[in-house]
Amino acid sequence: MRILLTGSTGQVGVEFIKAGAHLGELIALTRADCDLADPDAIRCAVREIKPDVIVNAAAYTAVDKAESEPQLAFAANATAPGVLAEEARVLGAQLIHYSTDYVFDGSKNSSYVEEDPPCPVSQYGRSKLEGERLILASKARAIILRTSWVYGSHGKNFLLTMLRLAQQRPELRVVADQFGSPTSAGEIARATVRIIGAHNGAQVESAHGAVYHMTAQGVTSWCGFAQAIIDQAELPTPPRVTPIASSEYPTPARRPFNSALANDKFAVRFGFRLRPWQDALKDVMVEIRKAQIKPAAAPLH
Repeated sequence: MRILLTGSTGQVGVEFIKAGAHLGELIALTRADCDLADPDAIRCAVREIKPDVIVNAAAYTAVDKAESEPQLAFAANATAPGVLAEEARVLGAQLIHYSTDYVFDGSKNSSYVEEDPPCPVSQYGRSKLEGERLILASKARAIILRTSWVYGSHGKNFLLTMLRLAQQRPELRVVADQFGSPTSAGEIARATVRIIGAHNGAQVESAHGAVYHMTAQGVTSWCGFAQAIIDQAELPTPPRVTPIASSEYPTPARRPFNSALANDKFAVRFGFRLRPWQDALKDVMVEIRKAQIKPAAAPLH
């Protein structure tokens, strides 16, 4: 089985390389190898590699910058996935693509299911939703996995930002009225590998594409997530974690207040669920301590 991975230096891409090496021949592309802003480059890469499976882990994820750079966000998050889907359909390849909780506006009082109508409130969310639509319109054999609050031991993410600030400040003021499921990049990658491996390279979806929610079990706030991080950080003088309202931390892009996604459809289709977010967090914190990774800066949410 030949697998084409885009976004190989991103959070999920790095974890997929570690988890999926046994699946077969893995061709991992970086931005330098294939510029997702160039549809012709995408087509050439796919046609040359002729993969059996395409895992699209590449994306424009700068949520706030997308408000002022919508063209770049749509190029990477909408046009590029659409081109990958078209090429996958021609080859008869399986496409696995990651989307986001930000396709919803967050006004629902319970967890979102796949059938709920999307209504993004940011350019980032709109670009990801358009990517979903183009993939489904292509009639490719595609799996779209919506996930949320992705973090890991490398890259730029909320966890590493909290660890950095915890060494600099006596108090962390963190939004407490936005709720979701922190989902580790490692869990996402390993679940994807499990999906591919269970079918031994056969087409996972025989229909023309499907959307599934795939997040860690459990829901918390950004403040709750931050407190859990600090509790496990083993700092000599841990900072206070103070809850604040979203209005006290304005950002260029609006965030959904409720990002909880129901995973029942995913569990029925694939036969498993991701672990509780607290368990995955413990593993990532252990990994960080073992590797002595220096936290990278990232914007707060």
